[in-house]
Amino acid sequence: MSEKPILIVGGGPAGLSAAHAVAASGRQAVIVEKADRLGGAPILQGYAKLVPSHEWAKDAIGGMVTRVQQNAKVTVHTGAQVQSFAGDPGSFVATLKDGTKIEADAAILATGFTHFDSLNKPEWGFGTYPDVVTTVQVEQMISSGKGIRCPSDGRVPDRVAILLCVGSRDRQIGREWCSKICCTVSANMAMEIRELSPKTNVYIYYMDIRTFGLYEGEFYWKSQEEARVKYIKARIAEVTSDGKRLVVKGEDTLVKRPITIPFDMVVHAIGMDPNVDNMTLGSVFGVNLNQYGYIGKAAAYTTTGQTSRPGVYVCGAASGPETIDDSIAQGQAAAIAALSRQGVGMAQAAE
Repeated sequence: MSEKPILIVGGGPAGLSAAHAVAASGRQAVIVEKADRLGGAPILQGYAKLVPSHEWAKDAIGGMVTRVQQNAKVTVHTGAQVQSFAGDPGSFVATLKDGTKIEADAAILATGFTHFDSLNKPEWGFGTYPDVVTTVQVEQMISSGKGIRCPSDGRVPDRVAILLCVGSRDRQIGREWCSKICCTVSANMAMEIRELSPKTNVYIYYMDIRTFGLYEGEFYWKSQEEARVKYIKARIAEVTSDGKRLVVKGEDTLVKRPITIPFDMVVHAIGMDPNVDNMTLGSVFGVNLNQYGYIGKAAAYTTTGQTSRPGVYVCGAASGPETIDDSIAQGQAAAIAALSRQGVGMAQAAE
């Protein structure tokens, strides 16, 4: 087997995990990250406390960044993109946009996701009313240490509504998938708001609650029983304003009655979209995308993170909505697969 480096595209949690695993095996890893620094969405978007660990993103993911940056077996290219990728497993050559050429044994695509743009859901008030914000903006408020404030005038809100499934499970705007983590993140965020501002009442409007696995008790039930967050099963029609406060209009689907409720702040729990660069990535790396626009994976029972191209692997939210913890695990698994070139023979035999 070749001793060329493993190329890792993307420097978020999955890519950092893959790079660390490759380096721990004694092999060289090369990270190519299009942003000017490593860390992915948790660092670049200023996330606050992570689910489920409750660690601050700047500490948890920042620690992963430091670990990679201090490892002599990891080379990092930031502000860089792969322009072309040619060759076969064991003898790939990636050319960056600045002309740099990287020889690689295999490649791992850890290119993550794009947050849904709430401007694509205009009836819910984002872009029209300054106090309609996204979960990312609230994360930034919390991580800044300045507390929860209405952007319009800086006041602490008395009433906050969190609207779930914004950009998820919505066929009308072409988002048929569940983004997996939004319910749990929203429950955690509601508790953080209540902790920072005990006088603020928080309401979560939902179609269904999907705090999957072990998250149910720690987030869904705890947010209700200890933090007194109110959950309302509803279909939201629109968010408007009465000139003083925001107004959430829709239907309470449990009691089958219309609702018109005033709030000081409305939060969009935005989902995960495919990376906006996926069409380009698919073309450059010669890999297929799935029906939703994420990078496609081969059958999970026989391969680990294998794409449609032998020697090219994928991990984390690049292949679909994913948690940070599972992205980290998939990064490690992809590294092992790339180091052993698992699935290459099977993919070639299938051609």
